[in-house]
Amino acid sequence: MKYSHLKQIKDYLASFQKISAIYRVNNTIIKIAFDRDDEVYFEMQRSNSKIFKCDSYTRSKVYNAPFDVVLAKRFNRANILDVELVDDDKILRFKTSVASAYKEEITYLQFEFTGKYTNVIIYDEEQIVLEALRHVDIFSSFREVKVGQKLLSPPSAPYTPKEYPLDDVEKFLYDEYKKELDAKLNSLKKQKLLVLNKKLQKLQKLQATLEDETKLAQEAQIAEHQGNLILSNLHNIKAYQRKVELQDYDGSLVEIEFAKEFSNPAFMAQALFKKSKKAKQKALHSHIERTSILSKIEHTKLFIAIVEDAKDMAKLELLFPKQVQTKKFKMSDSIESFWIEGYKVQLGKNEKGNIELLRLAKAKDIWIHMKDRPSAHLIITTDKQNVPQNIIHEAAKLCVEFSTAQKDKFLVDYTPRREVTIQNGANVLYNKYKTIEVDVR
Repeated sequence: MKYSHLKQIKDYLASFQKISAIYRVNNTIIKIAFDRDDEVYFEMQRSNSKIFKCDSYTRSKVYNAPFDVVLAKRFNRANILDVELVDDDKILRFKTSVASAYKEEITYLQFEFTGKYTNVIIYDEEQIVLEALRHVDIFSSFREVKVGQKLLSPPSAPYTPKEYPLDDVEKFLYDEYKKELDAKLNSLKKQKLLVLNKKLQKLQKLQATLEDETKLAQEAQIAEHQGNLILSNLHNIKAYQRKVELQDYDGSLVEIEFAKEFSNPAFMAQALFKKSKKAKQKALHSHIERTSILSKIEHTKLFIAIVEDAKDMAKLELLFPKQVQTKKFKMSDSIESFWIEGYKVQLGKNEKGNIELLRLAKAKDIWIHMKDRPSAHLIITTDKQNVPQNIIHEAAKLCVEFSTAQKDKFLVDYTPRREVTIQNGANVLYNKYKTIEVDVR
C-alpha cells in the first residue's frame, strides 16, 4: 500500500465517530463496522496488505484466539478519539475509548502496513502491548512485539513518499477489492486451465495411438479372402510349399506366402480366418473407443471455453466442486458433477454418460435438455424436494454451455425424470415439460 493512499484513507476514516463492531473474517482480514453500517476491511497479509470495501464478505469462521477476545473487548462499540499516521510512516493508528462503569479506557489499535513486518497491535496508554495479530521476538525483527512488553517506535521510513492523489477514496477502496478478486480469479483460472489443457493433450495423444478402424477392416477382409482362396485350392497346394500363386474369383492372380509355423495349407487358412476375426474385433473396439475419446475431447474443449469465459469466483467454484470422498460409489468418467447452492447436478459428457444418467435418475429428479437440438442430458437430484427456479436456470445454463460453443439465446426444456421415456440409447420422448430461455452471450 502506498503511503500517499494511506494518508488519504486516514482522512476518510477520521470522519467516523465510532467502531460499532470489529472482528476477523479470515486469518488475515479484519472487518470494522464504523458508525453502524459503514464496513471497511483491513487485509493484513504480509505480502499483500491493503484496505478495501465491498458489499459483503463471507466470514470463514468465528475466531476466539486471545487476539480476537481483546479486539472485541476493547473496540466493540468504542468511540474514536483520533485517527493518525505514526511518524509519517505506513502505520495507521486509532485512538479509542470505551466508557465502563468504573473509568474510561483508552486503547490504541495500530495497523502496520510495513511489508514483511505487517501487523495489527493493540496497546494501552502506557504503550504496553495487550495483544497482536503476530507476536514477534527480538531475534526476528527490529523490535519485539510481545504481550506485557512496551511497544517501541519503529525506525523512520527510509524513503521520501511521492504523492498519488485520489479523486474518490471510497471508490478507490471498492476498486481495491475488485482488483484483488480479479487477481484471484485470473490465478485460479490459470491453475484450472493448466489441468484441463493437460487432460486435453492426454486425450489427443491417446486418440493418435488408436489403430485406424478402416485399415483394420481392410486387413480383416484381405485375411478372410485369402483364407477362402486357400480352402478352395487345397487340392492344388503341395504340403511343402511356402508361397503359392492362386487364381482369384475374378481371374486375377493372388500371391500368398505361408508362415513357417504352419505345417499345411489347411492350418494356414484357419490362421487367416482367426486373423480376420481379430482384426474385425479390433476395428469395432477401436471405433467405440475413438467415439468415446472424441466426445471427451469435445467436452474438455467446451469446459476450457467455459473456464476462460468465467466472470467470477462463484462460477469456478461451481465448475470445480470440492471432491467428496466416498467408499460406496465410484464416479463414472462419463458424468460431470456440480453443486449449485447445495443441489447436486450431473451432466453427461457423452452418449454413455447420458444413458447412465437416465438409468440412475429417480422419478422426481429434474431432467434438462436443450429444445429441438442435440445436447448433453442433465439431472438435478431433488431428494423429492421442490427445486427453486434459479437453480433450474443455472443448471440449464450449464446444459447449454457444455453442449455448444455458440454464444446466443437458447430454449431449454425441463421435466421430472418420470416424464422421460427412453427410445433407444440416449434418444428419448418426453411430455408435460416446461421451457425456459437461457442467454449465454
